[in-house]
Amino acid sequence: MKASKMNHPNDGIKCVVNSCYFYMSGDHCSAERIEVQPRNASSIEQTDCATFAPKS
Repeated sequence: MKASKMNHPNDGIKCVVNSCYFYMSGDHCSAERIEVQPRNASSIEQTDCATFAPKS
């Protein structure tokens, strides 16, 4: 899934990963949508944000 970067925060999504392309100050996410994987995760430790892209 390819997400586009918005010029404003995506309300309701908190992100503290300041090395992500979509990170905005104040712990906001500017991705138009996010994808969390994998499908059959059964704990927090088994999940990850597939939308993550490193800052360039």
